[in-house]
Amino acid sequence: MASQNAVRGVYWYYGSEFPVSKIESSLFTHLFCAFAELDPQTNQVTIPSGSQAQFSTFTQTVQLKNPSIKTLLSIGGGGGDQIAAAFESMASQASSRKTFIDSSINLARSYNFHGLDLDWEYPNTTTQMTNFGLLLNEWRAAVAAEAQNSGRTPLQLSAAVLYLSYYYSTSVAYPIQAISNSLDWINVMAYDFYGPGWSTVTGPPAALFNPGNTISGDYGVTSWINAGLQASKIVLGFPFYGRAWQLANPNENGFFAPAVGAALTDAVAYSGIKDFINDNGIKTIYDETYVSNYCYSGTTWIGYDDTDSISAKVVYIKNKGLLGYFAWQVSNDDDNWTLSREAASTWGA
Repeated sequence: MASQNAVRGVYWYYGSEFPVSKIESSLFTHLFCAFAELDPQTNQVTIPSGSQAQFSTFTQTVQLKNPSIKTLLSIGGGGGDQIAAAFESMASQASSRKTFIDSSINLARSYNFHGLDLDWEYPNTTTQMTNFGLLLNEWRAAVAAEAQNSGRTPLQLSAAVLYLSYYYSTSVAYPIQAISNSLDWINVMAYDFYGPGWSTVTGPPAALFNPGNTISGDYGVTSWINAGLQASKIVLGFPFYGRAWQLANPNENGFFAPAVGAALTDAVAYSGIKDFINDNGIKTIYDETYVSNYCYSGTTWIGYDDTDSISAKVVYIKNKGLLGYFAWQVSNDDDNWTLSREAASTWGA
Protein backbone atom coordinates (compact mmCIF):
# COMPACT_ATOMS: atom_id res chain seq x y z
CA MET A 1 0.00 0.00 0.00
CA ALA A 2 1.17 3.47 -0.80
CA SER A 3 1.56 5.74 2.19
CA GLN A 4 -1.17 8.34 2.30
CA ASN A 5 -0.85 12.05 2.31
CA ALA A 6 -3.64 13.82 4.17
CA VAL A 7 -7.26 12.94 3.47
CA ARG A 8 -9.58 15.93 3.29
CA GLY A 9 -12.67 14.22 2.04
CA VAL A 10 -16.41 14.48 1.63
CA TYR A 11 -19.18 12.14 0.52
CA TRP A 12 -21.49 12.90 -2.38
CA TYR A 13 -24.78 11.00 -2.24
CA TYR A 14 -26.74 10.40 -5.41
CA GLY A 15 -30.03 10.60 -3.49
CA SER A 16 -29.35 14.24 -2.65
CA GLU A 17 -29.81 15.17 -6.32
CA PHE A 18 -26.94 17.63 -5.88
CA PRO A 19 -25.23 18.01 -9.29
CA VAL A 20 -21.73 16.52 -9.32
CA SER A 21 -20.60 19.48 -11.41
CA LYS A 22 -21.42 21.86 -8.53
CA ILE A 23 -18.99 20.21 -6.08
CA GLU A 24 -16.17 22.62 -5.22
CA SER A 25 -13.61 19.82 -5.50
CA SER A 26 -10.67 22.20 -5.07
CA LEU A 27 -11.46 22.20 -1.33
CA PHE A 28 -10.87 18.44 -1.00
CA THR A 29 -8.29 15.76 -1.68
CA HIS A 30 -10.75 12.83 -1.82
CA LEU A 31 -14.37 12.47 -2.85
CA PHE A 32 -16.53 9.45 -2.01
CA CYS A 33 -19.24 8.65 -4.55
CA ALA A 34 -22.12 7.08 -2.62
CA PHE A 35 -23.56 4.56 -2.78
CA ALA A 36 -23.04 1.61 -5.05
CA GLU A 37 -25.27 -1.29 -4.05
CA LEU A 38 -24.71 -4.95 -3.19
CA ASP A 39 -27.08 -7.26 -5.06
CA PRO A 40 -28.13 -9.81 -2.41
CA GLN A 41 -28.88 -12.47 -5.05
CA THR A 42 -25.65 -12.29 -7.06
CA ASN A 43 -23.24 -10.61 -4.56
CA GLN A 44 -22.23 -8.25 -7.38
CA VAL A 45 -21.68 -4.55 -6.83
CA THR A 46 -24.15 -2.56 -8.90
CA ILE A 47 -24.97 1.10 -9.60
CA PRO A 48 -28.36 2.42 -8.40
CA SER A 49 -31.03 2.44 -11.07
CA GLY A 50 -31.01 5.63 -13.09
CA SER A 51 -27.63 6.81 -11.75
CA GLN A 52 -25.33 5.25 -14.33
CA ALA A 53 -24.43 8.55 -15.98
CA GLN A 54 -23.57 10.32 -12.72
CA PHE A 55 -21.40 7.48 -11.43
CA SER A 56 -19.65 6.77 -14.73
CA THR A 57 -18.61 10.41 -15.24
CA PHE A 58 -18.06 11.28 -11.56
CA THR A 59 -14.25 11.28 -11.61
CA GLN A 60 -14.01 13.10 -14.93
CA THR A 61 -16.43 15.80 -13.71
CA VAL A 62 -14.82 16.54 -10.34
CA GLN A 63 -11.34 16.58 -11.87
CA LEU A 64 -12.30 19.59 -13.99
CA LYS A 65 -11.92 21.81 -10.89
CA ASN A 66 -9.22 19.72 -9.22
CA PRO A 67 -7.17 17.46 -11.53
CA SER A 68 -5.38 15.85 -8.57
CA ILE A 69 -8.52 14.83 -6.65
CA LYS A 70 -8.88 11.14 -5.81
CA THR A 71 -12.28 9.50 -6.05
CA LEU A 72 -13.55 6.38 -4.30
CA LEU A 73 -16.68 4.40 -5.07
CA SER A 74 -18.47 3.82 -1.76
CA ILE A 75 -20.50 0.62 -1.41
CA GLY A 76 -23.35 0.03 1.01
CA GLY A 77 -24.52 2.75 3.36
CA GLY A 78 -26.82 3.04 6.33
CA GLY A 79 -29.96 1.74 4.67
CA GLY A 80 -31.01 -0.53 7.51
CA ASP A 81 -31.31 -4.26 8.09
CA GLN A 82 -31.65 -5.27 4.45
CA ILE A 83 -28.26 -3.88 3.42
CA ALA A 84 -26.60 -5.21 6.58
CA ALA A 85 -28.04 -8.67 5.91
CA ALA A 86 -26.71 -8.61 2.33
CA PHE A 87 -23.20 -7.81 3.61
CA GLU A 88 -23.41 -10.49 6.28
CA SER A 89 -24.42 -13.11 3.72
CA MET A 90 -21.84 -12.04 1.13
CA ALA A 91 -18.98 -12.04 3.64
CA SER A 92 -19.86 -15.48 5.01
CA GLN A 93 -18.50 -17.50 2.06
CA ALA A 94 -15.19 -17.32 0.20
CA SER A 95 -16.93 -17.67 -3.18
CA SER A 96 -19.37 -14.79 -2.59
CA ARG A 97 -16.60 -12.60 -1.18
CA LYS A 98 -14.65 -13.20 -4.39
CA THR A 99 -17.66 -12.27 -6.52
CA PHE A 100 -18.09 -9.05 -4.57
CA ILE A 101 -14.39 -8.18 -4.70
CA ASP A 102 -13.96 -8.88 -8.41
CA SER A 103 -17.06 -6.94 -9.38
CA SER A 104 -16.05 -3.98 -7.20
CA ILE A 105 -12.61 -3.77 -8.82
CA ASN A 106 -14.06 -4.10 -12.33
CA LEU A 107 -16.60 -1.37 -11.62
CA ALA A 108 -14.03 0.99 -10.09
CA ARG A 109 -11.70 0.58 -13.05
CA SER A 110 -14.38 0.90 -15.72
CA TYR A 111 -15.63 4.13 -14.13
CA ASN A 112 -12.14 5.54 -13.45
CA PHE A 113 -12.36 5.64 -9.67
CA HIS A 114 -9.10 5.67 -7.71
CA GLY A 115 -10.37 3.47 -4.93
CA LEU A 116 -13.17 1.68 -3.12
CA ASP A 117 -14.86 2.45 0.18
CA LEU A 118 -16.78 -0.19 2.15
CA ASP A 119 -19.72 1.04 4.21
CA TRP A 120 -21.10 -1.99 6.08
CA GLU A 121 -23.21 -0.65 8.97
CA TYR A 122 -22.31 -2.63 11.01
CA PRO A 123 -20.81 -6.05 11.60
CA ASN A 124 -21.85 -6.82 15.19
CA THR A 125 -21.10 -10.46 16.03
CA THR A 126 -17.84 -12.33 16.37
CA THR A 127 -18.58 -14.25 13.15
CA GLN A 128 -19.40 -11.10 11.20
CA MET A 129 -16.26 -9.34 12.42
CA THR A 130 -14.14 -12.35 11.49
CA ASN A 131 -15.67 -12.44 8.01
CA PHE A 132 -15.23 -8.67 7.70
CA GLY A 133 -11.51 -9.20 8.34
CA LEU A 134 -11.32 -12.01 5.76
CA LEU A 135 -13.07 -9.80 3.23
CA LEU A 136 -10.58 -6.98 3.77
CA ASN A 137 -7.54 -9.26 3.49
CA GLU A 138 -8.84 -10.88 0.31
CA TRP A 139 -9.80 -7.49 -1.14
CA ARG A 140 -6.31 -6.11 -0.58
CA ALA A 141 -4.73 -9.20 -2.17
CA ALA A 142 -7.01 -8.91 -5.20
CA VAL A 143 -6.33 -5.18 -5.56
CA ALA A 144 -2.57 -5.80 -5.41
CA ALA A 145 -2.78 -8.60 -7.99
CA GLU A 146 -4.93 -6.52 -10.34
CA ALA A 147 -2.49 -3.62 -10.16
CA GLN A 148 0.47 -5.88 -10.84
CA ASN A 149 -1.24 -7.52 -13.81
CA SER A 150 -2.45 -4.24 -15.30
CA GLY A 151 0.57 -2.11 -14.46
CA ARG A 152 -1.73 0.48 -12.92
CA THR A 153 -1.57 2.20 -9.54
CA PRO A 154 -3.31 0.01 -6.93
CA LEU A 155 -6.80 1.08 -5.98
CA GLN A 156 -7.07 2.72 -2.57
CA LEU A 157 -9.19 0.91 0.01
CA SER A 158 -11.06 2.51 2.89
CA ALA A 159 -14.00 1.62 5.10
CA ALA A 160 -16.56 3.68 6.97
CA VAL A 161 -16.76 2.34 10.51
CA LEU A 162 -18.45 2.93 13.83
CA TYR A 163 -16.81 5.60 15.98
CA LEU A 164 -15.69 2.89 18.41
CA SER A 165 -13.25 0.05 17.73
CA TYR A 166 -15.95 -2.39 18.81
CA TYR A 167 -19.68 -2.75 18.30
CA TYR A 168 -21.21 -0.96 21.25
CA SER A 169 -23.97 -3.29 22.46
CA THR A 170 -22.05 -6.55 21.96
CA SER A 171 -18.51 -5.24 22.65
CA VAL A 172 -17.32 -7.36 19.70
CA ALA A 173 -14.09 -5.84 18.40
CA TYR A 174 -13.35 -4.85 14.83
CA PRO A 175 -10.56 -6.96 13.25
CA ILE A 176 -7.76 -4.47 13.90
CA GLN A 177 -4.97 -6.49 12.29
CA ALA A 178 -6.90 -6.98 9.04
CA ILE A 179 -7.85 -3.30 9.00
CA SER A 180 -4.25 -2.26 9.59
CA ASN A 181 -2.87 -4.64 6.96
CA SER A 182 -5.49 -4.16 4.28
CA LEU A 183 -7.01 -0.68 4.40
CA ASP A 184 -5.35 2.60 3.56
CA TRP A 185 -7.53 4.24 6.21
CA ILE A 186 -10.85 4.09 8.06
CA ASN A 187 -13.54 6.78 8.05
CA VAL A 188 -14.66 7.05 11.68
CA MET A 189 -18.31 8.14 11.80
CA ALA A 190 -18.15 10.39 14.87
CA TYR A 191 -21.67 11.78 14.63
CA ASP A 192 -25.32 10.98 15.36
CA PHE A 193 -24.41 10.57 19.02
CA TYR A 194 -27.63 12.31 20.01
CA GLY A 195 -30.81 12.71 17.99
CA PRO A 196 -34.51 13.16 18.67
CA GLY A 197 -35.26 9.65 17.40
CA TRP A 198 -33.25 8.06 20.23
CA SER A 199 -32.50 10.81 22.78
CA THR A 200 -35.10 12.26 25.16
CA VAL A 201 -32.84 15.24 25.79
CA THR A 202 -30.99 17.60 23.49
CA GLY A 203 -27.32 16.82 22.96
CA PRO A 204 -24.21 17.57 20.92
CA PRO A 205 -24.79 15.33 17.86
CA ALA A 206 -21.08 15.15 17.03
CA ALA A 207 -19.37 15.94 20.33
CA LEU A 208 -15.59 15.79 20.15
CA PHE A 209 -15.37 15.61 23.93
CA ASN A 210 -17.99 14.52 26.45
CA PRO A 211 -16.65 14.64 30.03
CA GLY A 212 -17.47 11.51 32.02
CA ASN A 213 -19.08 9.87 28.99
CA THR A 214 -17.99 7.50 26.22
CA ILE A 215 -20.12 9.18 23.54
CA SER A 216 -17.58 11.38 21.77
CA GLY A 217 -15.23 11.51 18.84
CA ASP A 218 -12.17 11.64 21.07
CA TYR A 219 -13.27 8.58 23.04
CA GLY A 220 -13.78 6.72 19.77
CA VAL A 221 -10.44 7.73 18.28
CA THR A 222 -8.70 6.77 21.51
CA SER A 223 -10.41 3.36 21.46
CA TRP A 224 -9.12 2.68 17.93
CA ILE A 225 -5.58 3.72 18.85
CA ASN A 226 -5.63 1.72 22.10
CA ALA A 227 -6.84 -1.31 20.11
CA GLY A 228 -3.67 -1.09 18.03
CA LEU A 229 -4.56 0.91 14.93
CA GLN A 230 -2.08 3.55 13.82
CA ALA A 231 -3.31 7.12 14.21
CA SER A 232 -2.13 7.69 10.65
CA LYS A 233 -4.89 5.35 9.39
CA ILE A 234 -7.72 7.22 11.09
CA VAL A 235 -9.84 9.80 9.29
CA LEU A 236 -12.32 11.57 11.58
CA GLY A 237 -15.79 12.34 10.32
CA PHE A 238 -18.01 15.31 11.01
CA PRO A 239 -21.53 16.13 9.85
CA PHE A 240 -22.60 18.91 7.56
CA TYR A 241 -26.02 18.65 9.20
CA GLY A 242 -27.54 19.02 12.66
CA ARG A 243 -30.31 17.47 14.72
CA ALA A 244 -33.44 19.39 15.73
CA TRP A 245 -35.45 18.75 18.88
CA GLN A 246 -38.64 20.24 20.27
CA LEU A 247 -37.89 21.50 23.77
CA ALA A 248 -40.21 20.48 26.60
CA ASN A 249 -39.64 23.91 28.14
CA PRO A 250 -38.27 26.84 26.10
CA ASN A 251 -36.59 28.17 29.23
CA GLU A 252 -34.46 25.03 29.52
CA ASN A 253 -32.42 25.32 26.36
CA GLY A 254 -28.84 24.13 26.85
CA PHE A 255 -27.30 20.75 26.17
CA PHE A 256 -29.23 17.86 27.77
CA ALA A 257 -32.42 19.87 28.13
CA PRO A 258 -35.64 17.81 28.22
CA ALA A 259 -37.18 17.35 24.76
CA VAL A 260 -40.39 15.91 23.37
CA GLY A 261 -39.30 14.64 19.98
CA ALA A 262 -38.13 16.06 16.69
CA ALA A 263 -38.55 19.57 15.35
CA LEU A 264 -38.36 20.66 11.72
CA THR A 265 -37.11 17.68 9.71
CA ASP A 266 -35.04 16.11 12.55
CA ALA A 267 -31.84 16.04 10.46
CA VAL A 268 -31.31 19.56 9.12
CA ALA A 269 -28.67 20.49 6.52
CA TYR A 270 -26.18 23.16 7.57
CA SER A 271 -27.59 25.40 4.84
CA GLY A 272 -31.05 24.99 6.39
CA ILE A 273 -29.71 25.75 9.86
CA LYS A 274 -28.19 28.98 8.56
CA ASP A 275 -31.59 29.89 7.09
CA PHE A 276 -33.29 29.11 10.41
CA ILE A 277 -30.82 31.34 12.28
CA ASN A 278 -31.22 34.21 9.82
CA ASP A 279 -35.02 33.91 9.56
CA ASN A 280 -35.42 34.01 13.35
CA GLY A 281 -32.65 36.50 14.10
CA ILE A 282 -31.22 34.28 16.83
CA LYS A 283 -27.83 33.92 18.45
CA THR A 284 -25.76 30.80 18.19
CA ILE A 285 -23.82 29.25 21.06
CA TYR A 286 -20.48 27.46 20.78
CA ASP A 287 -19.63 25.13 23.66
CA GLU A 288 -15.90 24.39 23.66
CA THR A 289 -16.30 21.70 26.35
CA TYR A 290 -18.11 19.47 23.84
CA VAL A 291 -16.80 21.22 20.71
CA SER A 292 -20.31 21.69 19.40
CA ASN A 293 -22.71 24.46 18.47
CA TYR A 294 -26.39 24.94 19.12
CA CYS A 295 -29.15 27.47 18.55
CA TYR A 296 -32.80 27.74 19.49
CA SER A 297 -35.92 29.76 18.87
CA GLY A 298 -39.00 29.13 20.97
CA THR A 299 -39.20 25.38 21.44
CA THR A 300 -37.09 24.54 18.36
CA TRP A 301 -33.52 23.58 19.33
CA ILE A 302 -30.75 22.50 16.93
CA GLY A 303 -27.37 20.96 17.76
CA TYR A 304 -24.82 21.08 14.94
CA ASP A 305 -21.26 21.78 13.83
CA ASP A 306 -20.43 25.33 12.75
CA THR A 307 -17.11 26.94 11.82
CA ASP A 308 -16.00 27.03 15.50
CA SER A 309 -16.37 23.29 16.05
CA ILE A 310 -15.13 22.32 12.58
CA SER A 311 -11.97 24.39 13.08
CA ALA A 312 -11.37 22.93 16.56
CA LYS A 313 -11.83 19.40 15.24
CA VAL A 314 -9.32 19.93 12.43
CA VAL A 315 -6.77 21.25 14.95
CA TYR A 316 -7.43 18.16 17.09
CA ILE A 317 -6.94 15.88 14.07
CA LYS A 318 -3.58 17.46 13.27
CA ASN A 319 -2.40 17.41 16.89
CA LYS A 320 -3.37 13.72 17.23
CA GLY A 321 -1.46 12.75 14.10
CA LEU A 322 -4.59 11.47 12.37
CA LEU A 323 -4.68 11.15 8.59
CA GLY A 324 -7.40 13.72 8.05
CA TYR A 325 -11.13 14.33 8.01
CA PHE A 326 -14.21 13.62 5.98
CA ALA A 327 -17.73 15.03 6.04
CA TRP A 328 -21.19 13.65 5.36
CA GLN A 329 -22.31 15.06 2.99
CA VAL A 330 -21.40 17.65 0.40
CA SER A 331 -24.87 18.89 -0.55
CA ASN A 332 -25.57 20.00 3.04
CA ASP A 333 -22.95 22.75 3.11
CA ASP A 334 -24.20 26.23 2.25
CA ASP A 335 -23.81 28.01 -1.08
CA ASN A 336 -20.57 29.65 0.09
CA TRP A 337 -19.01 26.30 1.06
CA THR A 338 -18.58 27.75 4.57
CA LEU A 339 -17.80 24.51 6.44
CA SER A 340 -15.68 23.04 3.65
CA ARG A 341 -13.62 26.22 3.40
CA GLU A 342 -13.20 26.43 7.17
CA ALA A 343 -11.90 22.87 7.34
CA ALA A 344 -9.54 23.35 4.39
CA SER A 345 -8.14 26.67 5.62
CA THR A 346 -7.65 25.36 9.17
CA TRP A 347 -5.79 22.37 7.74
CA GLY A 348 -3.62 24.77 5.79
CA ALA A 349 -4.72 23.91 2.29
